[in-house]
Amino acid sequence: MPARLPRTHPDADATREAVRAVEAVYRELEGRPATRNCTLQTGCCHFRLTGRIPYLTRGEALVAARALRAAGRRELPVRDDGACPLLHPETGRCRIYEGRPFGCRTHFCEAAGGPVARASVIDLIRRLETLDARLGGDGSRTLPVAVADALTRLPPPGCRPRSRPPAHPRSQPTGST
Repeated sequence: MPARLPRTHPDADATREAVRAVEAVYRELEGRPATRNCTLQTGCCHFRLTGRIPYLTRGEALVAARALRAAGRRELPVRDDGACPLLHPETGRCRIYEGRPFGCRTHFCEAAGGPVARASVIDLIRRLETLDARLGGDGSRTLPVAVADALTRLPPPGCRPRSRPPAHPRSQPTGST
């Protein structure tokens, strides 16, 4: 019986590149000083109480979906209390803290010190918007909608990118006939 080849997915390369681009934006944001006070103050994460919800670009949603899948989830948890579906109900911790969206990183609500001034991060927002357009997105969407959609767009676990042709063709040995 022939060995099974690993599954490939046409979007695996694009997804990987998008995730890297979003993670670069997140790293740059971390390097910018901002006074924050978010030490398990989950008030921001209770959307029904705050009346506010983060909006994610397609690239951010892919990062969040990959982090959720890495946490052992295949779908977005359901929360009936109006809290963020990524907030663990027992621990009060974000299930995807390292992959949390830009809005969560810039504390869109008052409980953690209020939002970061938009003018100080507009360049990063523009990069996320440009990436969204490149990925075929149509603008930011609410966290639950964006992440649920991204989970359907992610290549299945264990799926590898389609192989690309080599950048430089190998020289073929010449033989005598």
